[in-house]
Amino acid sequence: MAFPTHIVSAGGIVEDGNGNILLVKAHDDGWVYPGGITEVGENLMDGVMREIKEESGIDATVSHLISVVSNTAIHKWYDGVTDVPTKVMFDFVCKVVGGELATSTEETSECRWVPKEHVLDLITLPAIRLRYEAYLNFNGSVNYLEYVTGTTSDCSVKLQRRV
Repeated sequence: MAFPTHIVSAGGIVEDGNGNILLVKAHDDGWVYPGGITEVGENLMDGVMREIKEESGIDATVSHLISVVSNTAIHKWYDGVTDVPTKVMFDFVCKVVGGELATSTEETSECRWVPKEHVLDLITLPAIRLRYEAYLNFNGSVNYLEYVTGTTSDCSVKLQRRV
């Protein structure tokens, strides 16, 4: 029996206390909120704080979990043969505690604080928009989302509920 494998990642919607959200411009994905794959031996909260720092120069602390997201699309790796594992993403609200805006040459070309109500003006990826909208509609219950992505401009919701 083959055991299923998952890619586990964490995203951080960082609030500055003045109504602004931290966005980074990823080289491949346009404007997004910081996040990425957790490393071996790293817990989710440490992973999201590391990603925020690496991608933006900002030090943050985790406030609360808002969403658990599964991307159950099956994609082929660059070799054209290997299936990329299912992605499971945990989105957290985070609070800035220090640092200075700085880009990462490997991951980001720009970073900025954006008024909460204007974030969707910049985010173009449908899956990231969906996840940010879950933040905007957060009512204290964790969002569970399942979607499948095809191309970067394609996202089909399979399940959305609160748990």
